[in-house]
Amino acid sequence: MGFVVAIDGPAASGKGTLAARLGEAFGLPVLDSGLLYRAVAAAVLRDGGDLDDPKTCASAAEKLDLDSLVDPSLRSPAMGEAASRVAVHPEVREALVSVQRAFAAREPGAVLDGRDIGTVIVPDARVKLYVTASAEARALRRWREAVVRGETAVYEAVLADIVRRDERDEGRAVAPLKPASDAILLDTTDLSIDAAFDAARRIVEAARARAGAD
Repeated sequence: MGFVVAIDGPAASGKGTLAARLGEAFGLPVLDSGLLYRAVAAAVLRDGGDLDDPKTCASAAEKLDLDSLVDPSLRSPAMGEAASRVAVHPEVREALVSVQRAFAAREPGAVLDGRDIGTVIVPDARVKLYVTASAEARALRRWREAVVRGETAVYEAVLADIVRRDERDEGRAVAPLKPASDAILLDTTDLSIDAAFDAARRIVEAARARAGAD
């Protein structure tokens, strides 16, 4: 396995943006594992299935076409909520583990972000970051994004959705959202994206230097 950066954290913490920028900075492919679950949810809904039915969702996960991850509709707030419902099913998570591990195993390495990358998918990753922020800060980011897109959004409703997703992600029986024991915590509540990226970049650079010295 090459040099793997595992980035975990709750919704709207900034982990996806950081993963993309770190991949670009270090020349590594990036996998947003959340898109896998969003794509599964989209497939279930497209076929008229039930997001709360484990067998239906697992079947969609087993048939997942990675080319579908480029669909821009997967990044909608509604699909994020749907993905959170799908992700609670152990059968779905099991079906997608091999996909993520195969991506991580490629040379010269990879950047993966999600909610169980450092704890379950790649526990031996060279770098583990747990990116977080207060629920209020994350809700404000999501609200601003919706406004920029010209959508009607109520901050209180966005905050309630963030809190609900956190509870679901942290409370699920399999692979709950939590930092790996050796993850470096990066709180972005009061950081701009550039400041957060600079902090993450320095962490990765230090790890690469240590790897080169091994």
